[in-house]
Amino acid sequence: MAEAPLLVSQEEFICSVCLEILTDPVSLHCGHSFCLNCLTNCWDRSEVSRCPHCRHTFILRPELHINTVLNEIVKRFKNMGVKPPPPPPSPRPAPPSQNYAGPGDVECDFCTGTKLRAVKSCLTCMASFCQTHMQPHYEVAAWKAHKLVDPDGNLQEKLCGKHRNPLELFCKTDETCICVLCVATGHRNHETVELETEREEKEKQLGVTRNEIRRRLQEKEKTLEETRRAMKKVQISLGRQVDENDKSFADLIRCIEEAHKKLKEKIREQEKREIEKAEGVMEQLEKEIKELKRRDAELKGLSETKDHIHFLQTFSSLCVLPDDGHSLRFTATADFSSEYLQKELCCLKKSLEKISQWDIMTRTPSGSDCEAPTFTLQPPELKGREAFLQYFCPLTLDMNTAHKLLHLSEKNKKVTCMRTEAGYPDHPDRFDYWTQVLCREALTGTCCYWEVEWNGYLMGIGVTYKGLGRKGRGKKCSLGNNDMSWSLWWSEHRYMVYHNDKETAISAPYSPRIGVYLDWSAGSLSFYSMSPTMTLLHRFNTSFTEPLYPGFWLSCNSTVSLCQLMPSEY
Repeated sequence: MAEAPLLVSQEEFICSVCLEILTDPVSLHCGHSFCLNCLTNCWDRSEVSRCPHCRHTFILRPELHINTVLNEIVKRFKNMGVKPPPPPPSPRPAPPSQNYAGPGDVECDFCTGTKLRAVKSCLTCMASFCQTHMQPHYEVAAWKAHKLVDPDGNLQEKLCGKHRNPLELFCKTDETCICVLCVATGHRNHETVELETEREEKEKQLGVTRNEIRRRLQEKEKTLEETRRAMKKVQISLGRQVDENDKSFADLIRCIEEAHKKLKEKIREQEKREIEKAEGVMEQLEKEIKELKRRDAELKGLSETKDHIHFLQTFSSLCVLPDDGHSLRFTATADFSSEYLQKELCCLKKSLEKISQWDIMTRTPSGSDCEAPTFTLQPPELKGREAFLQYFCPLTLDMNTAHKLLHLSEKNKKVTCMRTEAGYPDHPDRFDYWTQVLCREALTGTCCYWEVEWNGYLMGIGVTYKGLGRKGRGKKCSLGNNDMSWSLWWSEHRYMVYHNDKETAISAPYSPRIGVYLDWSAGSLSFYSMSPTMTLLHRFNTSFTEPLYPGFWLSCNSTVSLCQLMPSEY
């Protein structure tokens, strides 16, 4: 009996993994068949047992057995001499050497032996394919609907960690990607959308964020450029300061060297004159000594002669000495006072030593925070009350500035705020709203120290320029609330310092006695608590441009007294 021909397509016997006729075919429960080695190698490389064709997942890895019927049919098919059609050529064939996967490339999951470079990754199959193994996705109708993306080496991140299914949805409630099974389990009643929809929304947010980043980037770059210019300006300015200081010190050194040179020349000239004078005196004295010795020898010979006649005849001529006149003497003289010179040099040395011990500090000119800081020499901080007392400055309250509720006493060294007016006449310098009073003394260009005793609920101590306003309740008239005054206040059991209406609180116990130290040239104003020890409360560092007048602000029933230190105290 003749054998019936096989009325099947040769594509029915192609393994979708190796794309060759099946060898030792095995069939899965999903109905798809593969070469035994191809399927085994595929599963050995994966943590999940999944059909390479339909991606059906098996919870337990099935035991593979050769499908004897299908194997017999394949053998008969091969014996008929029918060859499987060759795979279609790649759209853009590349040299074999360029198809192999290298470092950084995604490998084909279905290549055996040497891996080829993947050209696409399938989010449905969750595998990557080279050009050859990619063909079924273009030819098999069931695979054409698979979602292909550029090669991705992290496909496992695209799987749900719980269900091992592709992540296809986005849960807006939990802000996470989920699979279809997640919707029915942990994300029931949550708001879910497709990944593409959420991507579009996130792209809009991304655009807004990028615009904000670009805006900030422009601002930062602008600030960076401004900082670079400012730094360059500072470098130029400081370089100029260094050059100027180098020139000043070089001029000072040159001046000292020239003075030293001139002084030495002057001394040498004086030395030369005195030596010449002494040599003249010495020469004359030597001549006179020689003459006297000769006369003495002649007289000695005369006294020893036995000839009376010769003695008497020569006596008159030998015993008459020439007129000696005034005896020659050498007296050293100087054209300058060495003592005065040494005193001046000693003072200069002390001044230079004092400057060398000062600290370089920066200070910002008062009245403007945007002005560039200037550099000045800050003298060393004084230690102990005795060091401050050498700068004690007696002060007197100015009656013409006192508010009418302020009563002055003790020769204008004490002021008390009362509810009754003191009866002062009108004066343009008098404060008419704020209960304040200033001192007569204008402090400038030097160091000054004074102490104050105060008692009351609310009081202020400070200094101000003469231009402080006197009329009205504006801040331009209040001590410390403008750019021309600085003050320390005691209020409600705490200290505060004010300048230009800026308040700074200070934590310190109340002291009935306050010391104030002003170094006008260094731009330093310091307030000290005097009990039980001298403790710094606050220091202003600025740049004073005008003479300063000490001043006080008092609330009702408050008293401020200027301490009169006894001579023994300073």
